[in-house]
Amino acid sequence: MAGRPGPGAGRREAAAGGARRFPRECCEGLGGLDYGQVDVAAMVQLFGYVDVTDTGFIVAVLSIAFNPLFWNVVARWEHKTRALSQVFGSPHAACYCLGTAILVLNCVRSHCFTEAMKSQPKLEGWDCHWTYYSGVAISAIGTLFVVSSFLALGFTGTFLGDYFGILMEEKVTSFPFSVLDNPMYWGSTAIYLGWSLMHASPAGLLLTAVVAISYTIAVLYEGPFTEEIYQKKQKGVKSK
Repeated sequence: MAGRPGPGAGRREAAAGGARRFPRECCEGLGGLDYGQVDVAAMVQLFGYVDVTDTGFIVAVLSIAFNPLFWNVVARWEHKTRALSQVFGSPHAACYCLGTAILVLNCVRSHCFTEAMKSQPKLEGWDCHWTYYSGVAISAIGTLFVVSSFLALGFTGTFLGDYFGILMEEKVTSFPFSVLDNPMYWGSTAIYLGWSLMHASPAGLLLTAVVAISYTIAVLYEGPFTEEIYQKKQKGVKSK
């Protein structure tokens, strides 16, 4: 990565060359952790290994924050103006267009996330089979939630079809919605968490926290607005 060396240059070199490792004394491996002694200070020390001024890390944070902002702004604009439906000729075509854009942006976000992890060092105590396969398991669970959510909702149900006037007949209560609310979001968060553990990456964990925060904020905005859309639908049915 070109530019001035900066405080993270040594870390980036270590991540690229693999020669430099953090001393095992810093954590003594997962097996040596005394979980009763883990506190906020330890977490602060852990994330002290992350160079938040690294360009790749900043780009990843921005891409994570941008995605839910983009789809919420565009979907609410469509709900208010029906501009996209007019441009594409139908609500379904407009929804498929937005859904495709969201998928592309999510691929960009995942790429930025991965590149940010590569530009930062691994934590030696986590660079082991136990952590790797734990990450695989968490990612698998997250993928299960994401895929099953998509199958339960369909394309338009997943990608904000209600904002386009494409409303579902009834609330989906089958798996994974029977297990937790917003399984698509938390499944995606679990995938990033597992990916971070597989790479033994403190930077990945910090970025996963950013993903969780961005989704939490998105839910706070989307939930009440979606409920309002369906309440208007019910009132319209009753008035007929």
